[in-house]
Amino acid sequence: MKKKFTLEIASPCSENFDKMIPNSNGSFCNSCMKNVIDLSRKTNSEVAKFISENKGKSICARLKVSQLEEEFQYDETSRISNFKYAAVAATILLASNNVVGQEKQIIETEANCPEPAYYAQGKVAYNQTVDKEVLIIIKGKLIEAKSKRPFRGDAYSNLSLSVNNSGNAVKINAKTGEFSITTEVSKDSKTLMVTISGNDYYLAKQIPFNIKSVKGNILQQNMIIASEELTKIYIAGGLGINYTGQ
Repeated sequence: MKKKFTLEIASPCSENFDKMIPNSNGSFCNSCMKNVIDLSRKTNSEVAKFISENKGKSICARLKVSQLEEEFQYDETSRISNFKYAAVAATILLASNNVVGQEKQIIETEANCPEPAYYAQGKVAYNQTVDKEVLIIIKGKLIEAKSKRPFRGDAYSNLSLSVNNSGNAVKINAKTGEFSITTEVSKDSKTLMVTISGNDYYLAKQIPFNIKSVKGNILQQNMIIASEELTKIYIAGGLGINYTGQ
């Protein structure tokens, strides 16, 4: 049976998620003395799996606003049905074992003749693999599209940037918007996946890329982003789950 549901946040929390203490169950909030689970980076199926495994529990979570507009679903298997299937399977297995035990086993023998080996001789040829990955340094500024200025540090604090999901994130200068990041790229790639995140904001976006623009392993590339592209992330004091029609 498929369970469908949506998520809601009754009262968003203003606590700074980046200042919480990470642990194996999420990040610990000293204000409410609870763990906050970061669901904002999870896929729909991962969120659904988490909800199904923690059904009935009180959950504090971090979400993207867009996730509040999505519908999730997971398969809920009845325990009674599982017991029925297990009982039927056991009965079939027992019956098949009795039949096999009553049958007379016939032992067949055959001679194993090794297949003849074939050999080839001649000049050895090999294919040389050309390394298509290069290490480059990307330097530039993070610019707000409308104002043509760096994002304000007071409104967009602790912004960081990573490229191609390398996990190597660098801080963006809050005053100048400047950044410098080292990353590995493919010579054939036509785009770069840029991820920008901060205390309450997140953005993953592909931007055009041309290897010919790299000079001496350095790419001068400003990131021009509209402020509305940065997705606001809320921290819930309590995660609400609304089950919809089956």
